[in-house]
Amino acid sequence: MRVKNKFKESFILHCNAGGRLFPLVIGCLLFLHLFSFAHQRYAQSGETHLSTNQRTQFSILERVEEENIQLPQPRKRSTRAAKRKPKRPTTFIDEFLDESSQLRNVFFPDQRTAVDSRKDNGNDTYYYHPGRIWLDTEGNPIQAHGGGILYDSRTKMYYWYGEYKDGPTYHAHKKGAARVDVIGVSCYSSKDLWTWKNEGIVLAAEEKNETHDLYKLNVLERPKVIHNEKTGKYVMWMHIDDANYTKASVGVAISDLPTGPFNYLYSKRSHGYDSRDMTLFKDDDGVAYLIYSSEHNKDLHIGPLNEEYIDVTESMRKILIGQHREAPALFKHQGTYYMITSGCTSWSPNEALVHASESIMGPWETIGNPCIGGNKIFRLTTFFAQGTFVVPLSGVPGLFIFMADRWNPADLKDSRYVWLPLTVGRPLDHRPEYSFGLPLWSRVSIYWHKKWRLPYR
Repeated sequence: MRVKNKFKESFILHCNAGGRLFPLVIGCLLFLHLFSFAHQRYAQSGETHLSTNQRTQFSILERVEEENIQLPQPRKRSTRAAKRKPKRPTTFIDEFLDESSQLRNVFFPDQRTAVDSRKDNGNDTYYYHPGRIWLDTEGNPIQAHGGGILYDSRTKMYYWYGEYKDGPTYHAHKKGAARVDVIGVSCYSSKDLWTWKNEGIVLAAEEKNETHDLYKLNVLERPKVIHNEKTGKYVMWMHIDDANYTKASVGVAISDLPTGPFNYLYSKRSHGYDSRDMTLFKDDDGVAYLIYSSEHNKDLHIGPLNEEYIDVTESMRKILIGQHREAPALFKHQGTYYMITSGCTSWSPNEALVHASESIMGPWETIGNPCIGGNKIFRLTTFFAQGTFVVPLSGVPGLFIFMADRWNPADLKDSRYVWLPLTVGRPLDHRPEYSFGLPLWSRVSIYWHKKWRLPYR
């Protein structure tokens, strides 16, 4: 009896002493609620990933390869030159950007190692080789840079759209913008995502009319295509600019067929803002969204398109404000939206970051670098590449292909493709800053391989 009364008095005293215990109780309840939510969500996200069959398939891709690349010995300089201006240590990024580097063949292997689907490759059939020259069914290097993939359920084919780059690379100055004349948007078709047939230029440059958006001396970048079931049209959006990158607009074109030709409609500054790197995302409910870098790449903007997919609506949200991110690539897994972005460092490769959200309009939370394998510099440079698109693979939940470009600013037409396996489903290595210490998001992982193939091959 004495113990009971003593406990009761102590409890009443703390409840009335400035209400200090009440916030503690509420905090505990909130913690238990969040823990239950996180545990349930993580169990759901890992359910398919950890099944026996999927576990076997995924484990092959998770056995990443390491890279042991050594910097070459520095070139000798005269004593007088060294005293006049001491040379800073050379970095891997310097070597990557130097077209005369001894490591050039490491980053850009020559024609002898090209991936050729026309030949009987034996054990190498269906293997992706990131960074190697990739040949189409006519034996020519694939030219589809900064592109994206459309799977068309009507033709049961994949279509790869991208920038067709050819001719000399022009430089405004050594460390500044590099460009080639606009040729147009190319299209390649495939049934297996490995063997690609060239369908030709589906949106061609304008050769004579200097006032046209597609005039050859302007800029056309990052074309993406989606299909509108209501209108039956294939709709292409792209970054349109002038040679000095001051127009900063989006362009729109439409076609009756996935292989074109596309009819160019117009360009505009979406929502009244400048627009540079951009992408499209079509949600499960058929609503399509435009995502673009804006305000001189300081923020990302996102907003839904109209029902015809040929214009934006008035709705728009600024996300990742002040983070200076570009090259957005969105995908969705089990109700959660994920986005991979790049930093803004011109042609120098940099660290990719993953962002996640419950709603496509935000708020978005940054959850870290997805790159695994290679070595530290590979992970901090997105394997010396920049993301452009994420391809979902039907039948294998949680498995995607991460598409990236290994830009060659000295010779843009010789830029390479880095396709790597991407998975969703493991817990995060580092917990997000605002998640109360709980793993609210599944980990997005991009695995480095010198060669790999889809496990269901």
